[in-house]
Amino acid sequence: MKVKLFYWTSTAILGLMMLGSAFAYFSSEALIQNFRSMGFPDFFRVELGIAKLLGVLVLLIPMVPRLLKEWAYAGFGITFISAFILHVSEGDPASKAIMPLFALCLLVVSRVFSAKL
Repeated sequence: MKVKLFYWTSTAILGLMMLGSAFAYFSSEALIQNFRSMGFPDFFRVELGIAKLLGVLVLLIPMVPRLLKEWAYAGFGITFISAFILHVSEGDPASKAIMPLFALCLLVVSRVFSAKL
């Protein structure tokens, strides 16, 4: 019972965070301008938004094959580590840089308890 609770709680919070992030990638003018100011092309922002939406679906739908879930965990892990490095290299405040690490911790908790289900 505790395993399911930890798994679903961490996965649901992570899913909500990624859905919010993906939505912002498509709708927040400030975020769009941030991507442009860092030199990223628009297609990269759109690609990341779509990947986040698909990753959330893969993690939240129980009947998705285990191998696909592992790819989603890996993709999110790479994304969070890359976001942390980007925020630090851009000189962003610690409050901005810590969020990807918080998401990474949720991802690890979700993955560990996923394996125990």
